[in-house]
Amino acid sequence: MKIIVVGNGMVGYKFCEKLTSQSIKCQITVFAEETRPAYDRVHLSDLVNGKSPEELSMSSVEWYRERGITLHLADPVLHIDRCDQKVTSFSGIEAYYDYLVLATGSAPFVPSIQGVEKDGVFVYRTIEDIEQLTSYAKKAQIGAVIGGGLLGLEAAKALLDLGLEEIHVIESAPRLMPRQIDDRGSQMLKSKLESMRIRVHTNKVTNRIIGNECISGVQFADGSELFLQMLIISAGIKPRDELAVKAGLSVGAKGGIIVNEKMQTSDKNIFAIGECALYEGMIYGLVAPGYEMAEVAVAQLTQANKRFSYYDMSTKLKLVGVDVASFGNPFACEPECKTLILEDKNKGIYKRINISADGKYLIGGILVGEAKDYNMLLQITKNKILLPPNPEDLILGTGGEGKENSATKITDLPEEAIVCSCESVNKGSICNAIIAQNIESIEQVKKCTKAGTGCGGCTPLLQELLTATMKTQGKYVRNVLCEHFQYSRQEILDLIKLKGFRTYDEVLDTIGKGDGCEICKPAIASILASLWNEMILKQDTIQDTNDRFLANIQKGGTYSVVPRIPGGEISPDKLIVIGQIAKKYGLYTKITGGQRIDLFGAHLSDLPLIWEELIAAGFESGHAYGKAMRTVKSCIGSTWCRFGVQDSVSFAIRIEERYKGIRAPHKLKSAVSGCIRECAEAQSKDFGIIATEKGWNLYVCGNGGTKPQHALLLASDLDEETCIRYIDRFLMFYIKTADPLTRTATWLNKMEGGINYLRNVVVNDSLGMAAQWEAEMQQLVNTFKCEWKEAINDPQIRKRFCHFVNAPMEKDPTVEFVPLRNQVKAKDWK
Repeated sequence: MKIIVVGNGMVGYKFCEKLTSQSIKCQITVFAEETRPAYDRVHLSDLVNGKSPEELSMSSVEWYRERGITLHLADPVLHIDRCDQKVTSFSGIEAYYDYLVLATGSAPFVPSIQGVEKDGVFVYRTIEDIEQLTSYAKKAQIGAVIGGGLLGLEAAKALLDLGLEEIHVIESAPRLMPRQIDDRGSQMLKSKLESMRIRVHTNKVTNRIIGNECISGVQFADGSELFLQMLIISAGIKPRDELAVKAGLSVGAKGGIIVNEKMQTSDKNIFAIGECALYEGMIYGLVAPGYEMAEVAVAQLTQANKRFSYYDMSTKLKLVGVDVASFGNPFACEPECKTLILEDKNKGIYKRINISADGKYLIGGILVGEAKDYNMLLQITKNKILLPPNPEDLILGTGGEGKENSATKITDLPEEAIVCSCESVNKGSICNAIIAQNIESIEQVKKCTKAGTGCGGCTPLLQELLTATMKTQGKYVRNVLCEHFQYSRQEILDLIKLKGFRTYDEVLDTIGKGDGCEICKPAIASILASLWNEMILKQDTIQDTNDRFLANIQKGGTYSVVPRIPGGEISPDKLIVIGQIAKKYGLYTKITGGQRIDLFGAHLSDLPLIWEELIAAGFESGHAYGKAMRTVKSCIGSTWCRFGVQDSVSFAIRIEERYKGIRAPHKLKSAVSGCIRECAEAQSKDFGIIATEKGWNLYVCGNGGTKPQHALLLASDLDEETCIRYIDRFLMFYIKTADPLTRTATWLNKMEGGINYLRNVVVNDSLGMAAQWEAEMQQLVNTFKCEWKEAINDPQIRKRFCHFVNAPMEKDPTVEFVPLRNQVKAKDWK
């Protein structure tokens, strides 16, 4: 049987892989338009972060040769002769077929915009596209993307990674990702993106590209203009059906080769799969349905009984700092369903789940800002698992952070539940492989079952399944950090300390593998900061997004300035300085819940100037931007209060001065109350201290937020020195053993033995580590340096606060910043 495949993208390659795995005699010939064998187009953006094209390759030329496949690269088919069942390629090769498979994919849709041919305008589709725009970005500072869908936001992230100072997303629809999320979810996503320096313009239609030979801006239909230096067009796709049209095959009115449930075109000997195929009026633009189409086509050639049907288009987008997902029917409305919504504007989280009218089943939902439960929610939807009595637990949790939701256990899924949509691998197959092959790593799972080798979105679920299956076999399960490190965070911390590693690259090259990811990079940056207390901006990677500029980015692209005010105590002179700076730079001021003064609205280039004045007045960085020790709140204590029994202000200042700047797996907050009336709210803090007639009571592992949890009593009636020793031990134990981004409350919830075990370790020194932990904490205290003081004194670091690479270091008086929306101005205050 002679089979010709036209196209060698991911779907064309998958067809060849699946067909050659069958016991069928056939002669396969592949004609490819590109110059290289199939590569992973889903992870194209990894090229921007240093991956080579070879690392994206899905196969080699030898792979085709070993399987008896004839591969013609850079030689597309130009003509199909259906009568003689023959194709003719660009180079003149004529080949005959019994069956022809069209896997021609799609091309970027480029709207008819005047000037679209100018230099600096790119599409985002191939390796060559990425290489060209990466090269061009070296001379650009302002870039934009036309298209606010999945690929458009990925392209915007690429511009961010390429170091552009200003990035815009232009979307003609009223909201971002209009096919995946609703208005409220889009608004939350917009806020998250703008906090990353990506400005969003919705309801904007681009009419013209401005510039002579090179782009200098775009003009919109409403007459407004936007200045920029490069543009990526990611406005959707159009199926590559021109070859089918010439051959007389049936195509859709808006394009696409019409196929039936067997993937057959109007010619029963010709199949179409992937993004060129139109099934029941729909083009499927994701890799998973393309792979399913490839498997259906193979089934027809091997006499198997498999058909294609409507494919679930649930999807998850991952940007640094932004999770977005939609599953099932995200837009179902009442009365057909009941809708539950969680919206936390403070944390930038929006969750919506749609429940069947009878309250029994989950039918869809939207997640923005936090999508860790996406895989399980998708499985609950797909497999029609009965909901718990309180379905709101699916998005709220049951009993605090870190406690497993009984409605979302991996073991609840049926054996036939599809865990990996790309490869159609179900739970039963994975569990059986883990047991039969004695598998103990996620890499072995992928190699044996092929699950997780497509888009990779199911990898967290695979890890959960591996862990659960191993536990049923009585095996010890190692909590590895990610696929690039076969160690837990605690083990990595010990190895870094033992070997004296100072940079992420040293750690990755010595004890890791690959290029790293968004999980291990910030986690290891956190470990390095916690161990060595070095300037955060001198690390290869940084712990948190806001560490990049030592400030929290706010709406509109401005930044906040938060000087440290230990214990909430501040002199009149320092108050005057803050007021003068706020007036000088037009900043909005706000007293925080932690007894500090926030100054909002600072422009990037003003940050070093503001901090020069603050440091000259005796202030230090408040670390409001970092996963670090933040504040120690205090009441007025025995100095002023008639109920106070101890000097809470002095002790709070001592505590904050000791632990200021200490980096940890998550932020830390503290408080000291001068009596049991608890005015400083110490029992809602990571560690809190309450005065008694005999000394101080120490409470640990409380926190506020969406899931508040009271701290628990660790020790009573302590003198100041003993209290500080216990805090030293507690913090070092937490720093060394907590998982990344885990608050102290969650850490304790997961700890076997709970508060009794923690008390035994900290107070009774059951591990024999107390002296070492106290010495390590003292070392961190001794090496503290104000990060902003270092930043303003280092010319190389100060350069990152310039809006343009050729801008002067000092403030340019000719530059005027015009707000995009009405903002509160200092001069307008009454």
